[in-house]
Amino acid sequence: MLNYLARRTLVMVVTLAIISALVFIIVNLPEGDYLSSVIAELESQGENVDRQKIQFLREQYGLDQPLWRQYLVWVGGLLQGDLGFSFELDLPVQDVLGDRIFLTIVVNFFSVLFIYIVAFPIGVYSATHQYSWGDYGLTFLGFLGLATPNFLLALILMYAANRFFGTSIGTLMAPEFLDQPMSFAKALSILEHLAAPVIIIGTAGTAGMIRRLRANLLDELYKQYVVTARAKGLAEGKLLVKYPLRMALNPFIADIGNLLPQVVSGSVIVSIVMGLETVGPPLVRALQSQDFFLSGAVLMFVAVLTVIGMFLSDLALAVLDPRIRLTGGAAK
Repeated sequence: MLNYLARRTLVMVVTLAIISALVFIIVNLPEGDYLSSVIAELESQGENVDRQKIQFLREQYGLDQPLWRQYLVWVGGLLQGDLGFSFELDLPVQDVLGDRIFLTIVVNFFSVLFIYIVAFPIGVYSATHQYSWGDYGLTFLGFLGLATPNFLLALILMYAANRFFGTSIGTLMAPEFLDQPMSFAKALSILEHLAAPVIIIGTAGTAGMIRRLRANLLDELYKQYVVTARAKGLAEGKLLVKYPLRMALNPFIADIGNLLPQVVSGSVIVSIVMGLETVGPPLVRALQSQDFFLSGAVLMFVAVLTVIGMFLSDLALAVLDPRIRLTGGAAK
């Protein structure tokens, strides 16, 4: 087990190194940088530009260096906990993100939890009651959830809450807690405001997960070992839990790694629509303004979440299914 953990950790490090290079390349693909964009905008408005200050900033943050050296400086800063400086907001990236990283983790964690809690019983019911009215109804709801974009669902629920209940479901906390340090009252306010974004973000993932679990369980229910166990008189409930359900859970657990990127990317758009205090809105603004350090830090944070999610799904699979060999190689 220790060898497996060591190998997986090494793979995670290599993966993040490759992702960091790709993030750096993609963010720097547009011509110029934030400072050159500011110069062009000010000059187009007829304003004077302090060239000395611009040059000082370029030298201070290494923007006058070759790209490979800028990459090494950026990665070195990340490893030391220095996320860089946001030129647009004139603040260190740590101060810009602040509690947004924590709130993003909270929203995504509860969204994934919501997906699994809702998808598991519905998927099992649909598979064990194939072609029933309940199966047809849940299948219709699943397709409806897959076809409805998260941002559209957010707009509908926000309108309905305001129109029929006279309340707003935007933001993740009450206005008086904005820019305030974390406290018990603030944490309670966050929990009270989590329901709407978690349901909105988790809807599409829930619909897809239900369909996958149903298909996997149906495939197992008609295999010969299930027919044999049923012929021997094993109770249906015990039979379901002991054999086919356990085997059908493998893809269900493995989907954690695939689910996290979908949840995070979906939460970015929902966060903008609902005004949530996550990393989504700063990321979009940073990409639009070519604020490299801010956008790069957020993208790397999302990458770390995804890689950790895949690592946890691999560990869960190894625990769930003893047929998975932690040491690798062909079975003898």
